[in-house]
Amino acid sequence: MANEPSDPLPLEAPMFILENGEMYRNPTEVKMSQIVLPCHANYCGELSAGQLLKWMDSTACLSAERHAGCSCITASVDDIHFETTIGVGQVVNITAKVNRAFTSSMEVGILVSCEDLFSDRQWKVCHAFATFVARRTETGKVQLKQVIPHTQAEQMEYSLAAERRRMRLIHAEIINDLLSSCSSQTVSECLDYQDAVPAERTRVESVELVLPPHANHQVSTFGGQIMAWMENVATISASRLCNAHPTLRSIDMFHFRGPSHIGDRLVLKAIVNNAFKKSMEVGVCAEAYQGGEPLRHINTAFMTFEVLDNDRKPCTLPRIRPEPVHGKRRFQEAIARKKIRLDRKYIISCKQSEVPLSVPWDPSNQMYLSYNNVSALKMLAARTNWVITSEKNKVSLYTLEENQMLCFKVETHVAVAAEQVFLLLSDLRRRKAWDHHYQECEVITDSNEDDTIYRVVTPSVTKGGKVQDFILLASRRRPCDSGDPYLIALRSVTLPAYPPTEDYNRGEVLCAGFSIWEEENSFTKISYYNQATPGVLPYISTDIAGLSSSFYCTFASCSAFLEENKDSLASLPTCSL
Repeated sequence: MANEPSDPLPLEAPMFILENGEMYRNPTEVKMSQIVLPCHANYCGELSAGQLLKWMDSTACLSAERHAGCSCITASVDDIHFETTIGVGQVVNITAKVNRAFTSSMEVGILVSCEDLFSDRQWKVCHAFATFVARRTETGKVQLKQVIPHTQAEQMEYSLAAERRRMRLIHAEIINDLLSSCSSQTVSECLDYQDAVPAERTRVESVELVLPPHANHQVSTFGGQIMAWMENVATISASRLCNAHPTLRSIDMFHFRGPSHIGDRLVLKAIVNNAFKKSMEVGVCAEAYQGGEPLRHINTAFMTFEVLDNDRKPCTLPRIRPEPVHGKRRFQEAIARKKIRLDRKYIISCKQSEVPLSVPWDPSNQMYLSYNNVSALKMLAARTNWVITSEKNKVSLYTLEENQMLCFKVETHVAVAAEQVFLLLSDLRRRKAWDHHYQECEVITDSNEDDTIYRVVTPSVTKGGKVQDFILLASRRRPCDSGDPYLIALRSVTLPAYPPTEDYNRGEVLCAGFSIWEEENSFTKISYYNQATPGVLPYISTDIAGLSSSFYCTFASCSAFLEENKDSLASLPTCSL
């Protein structure tokens, strides 16, 4: 019986009403609905994860091809977390649509939900992002048309797609950096356990002959079919460790490294890399060959399994003893990937309201904190229900109250090029020249060219009280395409070397920053956003209440600062560039 969450997902309406009253449906949207039959199910009467992966890949591919107007192939799939299972007799609803197109690749968002026909309830199963590449035509490489977002949700996904693409490009670099810092102490400890299961016992190797039913309409092996075969051998491997039926919980981000075709022999290998207390990681490799040719590497994936008891709670798993040759490396790499999974799940995937105000920063999670920082600002900027509170000399103050959280936006225009504005505002140390709230500002850490951590001191919010200090991560992004803004995102982080002290009240920033848009004739629109926290709200509350217009004075000073310094970029500190 499938486990059903307590918070059902409402059935989605296929059409939207735009502000102009027109009915709208995303032209790239493709939907698939499948009733789960016994032939689709595993031993527990639940939909096989491999079958679900095939349906997901097929739906996403059709969406990509609808946008591209030509054949497309699966290039990669981001992390997939399966929240629930699906039982026989229930309906799988899959919706896929292109979030953003780049030169020849595009990101497709995939939402999978389960529907119970008897109760008319529907709930989320998983949400995934896949990258598809348009295949070359006879005339050469395909140049994809741009996606034009029409709704707030589409604008948000369009904006976030650029940041997710950046994360995909540096994913291997993050893994390598984390692996290089791993210790081998855990491996030695595991070898001492006498009851540990030898990893060799979990090894599985299987071969599949690619036949026409396994191929897509491009006569290449269907990407979803390869994923299904990989899931099958991974499940067998996991079963050999625990002598029970495991449940697939997540699949790490993976890339298809090469094509496979009809007639290929696909060799699939799986082994348990590491067993944690309640979960295990299984590594799977797919290689192809024809005749006497050498093996071609098609794909490698890492899947996380759990074993559930009668109450659907994870069971404790036996320990594993790594193989003597490459086993220790795989064992240690699995620990590093678990760390990355946790960072990605709780830093990237959380709703902004679920992320703690201040997140610990360290080199292993800096990329994910940077992603979360920029993504939060993009999500705030994509909101369309801002209400103007006051306006003075073309400086506008907007507010947005939602989910018991107050946000504000200040917007103005300057006669300075957007790139110059970006460079001048990027270094927070220069902000005290125009913002009286910034009394002191120092650089703590220059993480890389895009991220810097500052300590900022601001005035006391009460007369005679302590001054406040903030530890802020500043993440900078240049436009991905010509229609994108420059971004400077700010959020609080914690550093062990800079704990709160008695002399200062430690303030926190959840989400703040600048969105800088290039307009005509070297005019630039600057939008400053802040998701007000107790440490920030006192500085702006009188403006929001209409009792003051200090926001105008601050941004008038900002405009003057930009005008005066637009020709002095050569003297900017290195960290601001």
